[in-house]
Amino acid sequence: MHTEPADVRIEAESGQRSQPRTGPGGPASLDSHALLGAAGEVLIAHCGETYRLRRTRQNKLILTK
Repeated sequence: MHTEPADVRIEAESGQRSQPRTGPGGPASLDSHALLGAAGEVLIAHCGETYRLRRTRQNKLILTK
């Protein structure tokens, strides 16, 4: 059985570390530091494609294919 991942909202500017959470019917919320880890990047598989989400030197987030 194939299930689609929940939508994720990334709060990059908050500076707070939080646990993943969901509201009633709302998207999951993750802290970018928890998501990206010490490496500052994560690979995301979506519909047969791989995307790279990374943190820049200016503390911005970039998603590339």
